[in-house]
Amino acid sequence: MAQMTIAEVATHGFLVDGKWVEDGDVIDIKAPYDGAIVGRVFQGRRSHAEAAIAAAVKAFGTTRRLPAFERQRVLRRVAEGIAKRKEEFSRTLCQEAGKPIKAARTEVERAIFTFSVAAEESTRIYGEYLPLDWQEYTAGRWGIVKRFPIGPIAGITPFNFPLNLVAHKVAPAIAAGCPMVLKPAPQTPLSSLLMAEVVQQAGWPDGALNVIPLSNDDAALLVTDDRLKMISFTGSAAVGWQIKKNSGKKKVILELGGNAGVIIHNDADIEYAAERCVAGGFGYAGQTCISVQRILVQQSVYGKFTDMFLAGVKNLQIGDPLDESTDVGPLIRESDAQRAVDWVQEAARGGARVLCGGNRKGSIVEPTVLTGTKPEMKVNCQEVFGPVVTVEPYAEFHEALRQINSSAFGLQAGLFTRDAKLMFQAFEELEVGGLLAGDVPTFRIDHMPYGGVKDSGIGREGLRYAIEEMTEPKLMVMNLR
Repeated sequence: MAQMTIAEVATHGFLVDGKWVEDGDVIDIKAPYDGAIVGRVFQGRRSHAEAAIAAAVKAFGTTRRLPAFERQRVLRRVAEGIAKRKEEFSRTLCQEAGKPIKAARTEVERAIFTFSVAAEESTRIYGEYLPLDWQEYTAGRWGIVKRFPIGPIAGITPFNFPLNLVAHKVAPAIAAGCPMVLKPAPQTPLSSLLMAEVVQQAGWPDGALNVIPLSNDDAALLVTDDRLKMISFTGSAAVGWQIKKNSGKKKVILELGGNAGVIIHNDADIEYAAERCVAGGFGYAGQTCISVQRILVQQSVYGKFTDMFLAGVKNLQIGDPLDESTDVGPLIRESDAQRAVDWVQEAARGGARVLCGGNRKGSIVEPTVLTGTKPEMKVNCQEVFGPVVTVEPYAEFHEALRQINSSAFGLQAGLFTRDAKLMFQAFEELEVGGLLAGDVPTFRIDHMPYGGVKDSGIGREGLRYAIEEMTEPKLMVMNLR
């Protein structure tokens, strides 16, 4: 990645009430791969957050009354606007997030899909008719239920999908008719500011989307201010549950972390399972909350699976995310790379064997596979958020289910088996928000309900499900006697 000169690096303002503001401290955005400055942004202050909230409250008077066809038209224009600038978006998130360019292009395609689905769902926010004449004294009465937008929303997004996870806040908010104040991750604000530009050009009213980089102290206002009726947060469990504690009366949706497990039973297609586990464990260097972290393999096929899995891992290309051939790039910070390697070394000191990897160079960690681990080791019980996977054998299926459930997290799990009875047993017993039968837990398509239980969060994303979270039902009773 070539080092840019000072003159070539653009400085970006932030969007409040339809205006691009250039005020506050200027923050350098650095590429995780080599530390090159790829852009600069103005970081807003508490006064800017105050102005953004006030703008969102005012804009709600307009957005709550917009008919479905107008909201749909805006969403379609946003999808088209991102598509026209696909390579610009791809290179931006590749540089600021360190995501390999081919994965960055996939993320941009997903964001286009997210806005396109939201456009369709904006016209399908249904209610219901209720017969109320179930008792003699209620004769002649009936009811209708309609969903109304909940009001201004705060969105806080993470670094790992700096475009599509922003889309998962913004698109359903537009579909529902809710204004938003968005705080992007400090490491990756450029993609969300580009998106804000596209949304503004699509005709969404001034103040209905405000995007501001903020310090954590100044962003606390988004959590505590009662004028915001909901907060949608994606990020770490520790921060998410603290937000819920401090959020007052507002509705809270949390999409938090995980240490996703996958079970490989002895009747599975072992070659396909190994191929999918390579992709699921090391895509974006493991920096996704549904990245494969714990693999449990029925002991009769453990050796066969492990050999195939390791062969696939060793074929991964490591390097510059702008290189078209790169599979595994850097972690977002060198400190995160050091932490991941520390956990691997701690496991090794406790008796685990490193089957491959285990080293780092700067912010890049080699794809790492461990075995002989214990459930209480950090590489199993916590979220590595790096390219580190454990592989262990099991004897009986119920034992594998128990090990998956032993986690404090419960986002998604994977299961490879041809036995439908085992699939439904896992579906009944696993404490997760989603079970992927025949695939890794890393699979997601953007309109499915997505979220977790236990420490992995509350509520669901996925367009129709997010719109339900961002609206509330209101009843009208008709007395026709």
